[in-house]
Amino acid sequence: MRTTPRRTHGAGRALSRAHGMRRALTGALLAGVTLFTATGQAVADDPSASASPAGEEAGPTEAGTTFRTATALKQGQRGTAQASTGDYLYWVFPADAGQRPTVEATVKFPESAARSGASTWQIDVYDGLRRRQACQYGHQTRKAAADAATVELSCVLRTVRSWSEPWANDPLPGSYYVRLTVAGLPAEDLGLPFGAEVRAASKEQNGAHDVDGSLSEPLVPGVSIAAPGDANASAPRTPTTAGPEDGWASGWWTDRWLWTVGGGVLAAFAAVFGYSLTRGRGRPAHVPPVV
Repeated sequence: MRTTPRRTHGAGRALSRAHGMRRALTGALLAGVTLFTATGQAVADDPSASASPAGEEAGPTEAGTTFRTATALKQGQRGTAQASTGDYLYWVFPADAGQRPTVEATVKFPESAARSGASTWQIDVYDGLRRRQACQYGHQTRKAAADAATVELSCVLRTVRSWSEPWANDPLPGSYYVRLTVAGLPAEDLGLPFGAEVRAASKEQNGAHDVDGSLSEPLVPGVSIAAPGDANASAPRTPTTAGPEDGWASGWWTDRWLWTVGGGVLAAFAAVFGYSLTRGRGRPAHVPPVV
């Protein structure tokens, strides 16, 4: 007479445990999904993740003519300059790890300057070691007709990495130089006036391009201290360009930590749930323990 109630009571407890584990696993999955969704939403809402900020700060109105005299430009600023055809114009801006810089340039020809033929314009980007960086895509070189009013150029660089091998030509944190010049034109058009506008911006790529390791100093000319034995060793060299407004990245934090922690939590709950399924329900209530 007591066997049936014991079986029913034991089955009820097992069923209750199974429901409890299912609720726990469901809660863990919902927590993980919420964590990942919140991370993606925070990145999407971050104003630094956009390459086109709403407001632009007034930029410089001149440009340098060499690497040493390059005009400093903040990301998001629009620099302008007036020059003569054949001049080399230089600007420099900072780019940190995890950013994908985009450089846009516009050449404007005044109506009073009568050109005799077409001209070819080009922008080049160099890193802090003055290594020319290739453009992933964009119109790095364009030809302007003799009657064209403007010509627009663009260059999207590869994502800046926090560290790379010495032999590699990967973009690294530091200064990036933009050079705008004419690559080809009729000889009689040399010296004609033109106006230039340059803008540099970056899009955050988050942890997709993170690597282990980081530079001891960003590639900014003059950022390091003078070598021992130098006559001016007591005074640090002044960097030619300022760093990002929020400082250079430390190199250890990345959103991969969030994915790692979230994945570890889900794995732990999955292991507990799997163990609860494989260990069975234990000794039935109606079976006496073996002595």
